[in-house]
Amino acid sequence: MKVSTPSKFIRSKLALATTCALLATSSYANTLQGRISDQAHSIYFEGAKVTIKELGRSVNSARDGSFKLRNLPEGQYTLVVDYLGAPSVEREIRIIAGKAVTEHIQLGTGEALLENVIAVGQRAGQAGALNRQKNAVGIKSIVSSDSIGQLPDQNAAEALQRLPGMFIQRDQGEGRFVGIRGIDPSLNNVTINGANVPSPESGVRSVAMDVIPSELVQSLEVSKTVTPDMDASAIGGSIEVKSLSAFDREGRSYSVTAQATNNTQVDKTSPKLSGSFTDIVALSKQYDLGVAAAVSWSQRQFGSHNMETDGGWQLFDVEDTTGADVSLFGAQEIEQRHYVIKRERVGAALNLDLQSSQLSKYYLRTLFSEFSDDEFRQRNEYKFEKGTLVAGAHTTTSAVFSNAEMDRDTKDRYESQKIMSLVLGGQHQLREWFVEYSVGYSKSSEKEPNRIDADFSAESLMIGYGSLGETPTLSRNDAAHDLHRFELDEVVWENNSTEDDATSLKIDLSKDFVVSGFNSELKFGVKYSEREKVNDTHATVFDGGFDDALASQFGSASPSYSIGDFGPGLSRAGIAQFVKTNRAQFDINQLDTDIDSKGRSYHISEEVLSAYAMLTVDMGQWQVIGGVRYEGTDFSTLGNKVELIKDEITDTERVNISRFSADKDYDHIMPNLTVRYDFTEQLVTRFAYTNTIARPGFSDAAAFQIVETETTLEDGNIEVERKAEVGNPALDPYESNNLDMSIEYYPGNIGVISAGIFYKDIDNFISIEQVQDNGLWEGYKEVVQAVNGGAASLTGLELAYTKNFNNGLMFSANGTFIDADDKLPNQSDVVANIMLGYESRSISARLSTSYKSKSFMFEENGARVYQDAHMQLDFSAKYYVTEQAQLYFNAVNLTDEPYYAYHGTSDYNYQYESYGRSFELGFTLTSL
Repeated sequence: MKVSTPSKFIRSKLALATTCALLATSSYANTLQGRISDQAHSIYFEGAKVTIKELGRSVNSARDGSFKLRNLPEGQYTLVVDYLGAPSVEREIRIIAGKAVTEHIQLGTGEALLENVIAVGQRAGQAGALNRQKNAVGIKSIVSSDSIGQLPDQNAAEALQRLPGMFIQRDQGEGRFVGIRGIDPSLNNVTINGANVPSPESGVRSVAMDVIPSELVQSLEVSKTVTPDMDASAIGGSIEVKSLSAFDREGRSYSVTAQATNNTQVDKTSPKLSGSFTDIVALSKQYDLGVAAAVSWSQRQFGSHNMETDGGWQLFDVEDTTGADVSLFGAQEIEQRHYVIKRERVGAALNLDLQSSQLSKYYLRTLFSEFSDDEFRQRNEYKFEKGTLVAGAHTTTSAVFSNAEMDRDTKDRYESQKIMSLVLGGQHQLREWFVEYSVGYSKSSEKEPNRIDADFSAESLMIGYGSLGETPTLSRNDAAHDLHRFELDEVVWENNSTEDDATSLKIDLSKDFVVSGFNSELKFGVKYSEREKVNDTHATVFDGGFDDALASQFGSASPSYSIGDFGPGLSRAGIAQFVKTNRAQFDINQLDTDIDSKGRSYHISEEVLSAYAMLTVDMGQWQVIGGVRYEGTDFSTLGNKVELIKDEITDTERVNISRFSADKDYDHIMPNLTVRYDFTEQLVTRFAYTNTIARPGFSDAAAFQIVETETTLEDGNIEVERKAEVGNPALDPYESNNLDMSIEYYPGNIGVISAGIFYKDIDNFISIEQVQDNGLWEGYKEVVQAVNGGAASLTGLELAYTKNFNNGLMFSANGTFIDADDKLPNQSDVVANIMLGYESRSISARLSTSYKSKSFMFEENGARVYQDAHMQLDFSAKYYVTEQAQLYFNAVNLTDEPYYAYHGTSDYNYQYESYGRSFELGFTLTSL
């Protein structure tokens, strides 16, 4: 590890720059500054384009409506402000040498603006988002807090799925991970207020965005192309979560929301409360302090009904009742699963902004979110491979087995995930240089305390399956529903935890100047980040000492199960109390305990030192950004090699455990070119060539080896068979060359028609393979490992149309169409959204649908596993009782769309899960 050298280097430079920023006298001469607001100064507009016509100098207004144009020549000029949904504003200004000129701009006039921009509901949010998208240099999609509040989205992930090119992966029906333009979520970058967010989950880099309540979000910004001043770890793109700032609004403001939700699958009502408060305090003539706070709490009770085929459908050998060997193509095991779930979210944000009249800003951004998942799962496992096939009782779609086995097991698990993010930074104008710096710290954790998995097994049962399709029909004799036949076979007690800490220090400097008559900006900066990932697994496996406990001791009513006959249930409280009381007397399987605990625990350290330089040149209708970014990565990992040694000759078993560590360093230099050309004020085109990377997932690159060595005596010969599952710390990161082109037409009012094409050429693609024949594992029968698997490419077309009509109707549609290599996981060929709405001064309603075509997941037993196409229909309506009070109703998943994955073709179930519909009723009170 190269900790000391880059760390001291960056810290010293940061300290020097910060000291200069705080002690030097700021020079704000020849500067134009101001803010853009409505007529009442109650709302400020981000993304407005502010231009000095004669100089061709322009800048986009910040989130608080502020703008600054520095180093301007003395003279008389015309200031032009353009904002979609409002008439352009022109004003004569004069720049005076040695002074800063302040101009406050009000968009529109009275009712004209009210009808077009600051209309209640989604129009305001769309206007702000489209202005920011239109005036961005790169290709971006943005959703504002106003738009988030108009749709029944539970979290940040679900809000993002409405944008062009975005898709989500769901867990128990809720959006969880976010993908961009067909790229798996693990290959994207996520930041909160500019700080990289570590993942609370053990094996992945991708951030589960269902941890972030949508109420804490001011806006979500997706950069589909990156510039040199952005992190390069973004093959799909980069997602920026921005929380609330007091300067987003004028003066004091507040909002309070209360909501109740009912899920039809469990018929329970769940509460939700949230609120926000902002205020601006004048500390002196020079400094204003903005305080913004937001809190959110929700509890959701729901469930799911599931049917899975373990291992998929395959050819296996069984014996029939005549004693003949039969090769049967079918399912070795089919599972019924019933989930009862309670999820709770607590979120809070406190943001402080200190602004100076001398163009200096200081800020503290904080965000805390805790997501808990309390789950009780009951499962019936029909095990056919160990049964006897009833002669003549099988076809290509059905089979009946005697002397078969069946398990009834439970999972009693409470999981808590936390994300904390702190960002401290500032901005200063130091003579001709503009300086920005920040220090960020984020911590994510996941804890799973006192998990209990209990397994009851029975033998000599008559079970079978019939028919194919999403939910195969299961059959059984009466004994399979007799809990007295099921004896407690195994208990696993777990206390697992994961922690992921990330720290970053960053400084950027920029300077405006003129080259050959063209306005230009030079910008460069450095960043140092370090990350520590610890996965700590503690599992104790008990395989005896249960005093012949039977499932009948814990029997409960048969759970409601919509896709078959589940049979009697098991008591969660009864099993938990039995294990708690008698655990000290249980027999520990030390071998399995050591394998599960030591084999899955690891520690990872990662440091990244990056630097960049970029030049922006405005040449009339052209804007060109060229630059280069360097990122150097130091990676180290520490884990265990765990080997289970079975010797049938001596009838012994033992586990050998030894430490396993590895290091890897790698560097990347990535050129970058972004070009924007404005045919007219309404017609904008963009082109980008970018290099991006994605570092390997933690579970793939962690130092661990789980080896099984078995010695047997066959016909007088000693045979040794070895199998292994191993991590690969030598993995190279994904590397991608990306081409993007887009055209956008803004026809006036609030709306856009856009089209874009994109191409990604990805090297060092990572996949899970059997590698026993690669020359490094001589003597092993099977070794499973993540390896770099060559190249993969992706080409796509992105289309979008959004329009708000004068009669109150709103319509938006977008679709992304992708042609990609088969090896890319979780990639759908078509992702689309359609929204039809109506909005007036008192009513707002919309019907929305999201569609994702089938996607390849992985390969198992010689066949590819696909997630079937998914289309979800949602409805939302809001009634404005007054301008401050709104009553709303949401209906989620109106068609009760299930999750379905299949093995090979859609006739062969891999996983089917239904969630039911949810209905929400809520009330919001806001300040004017």
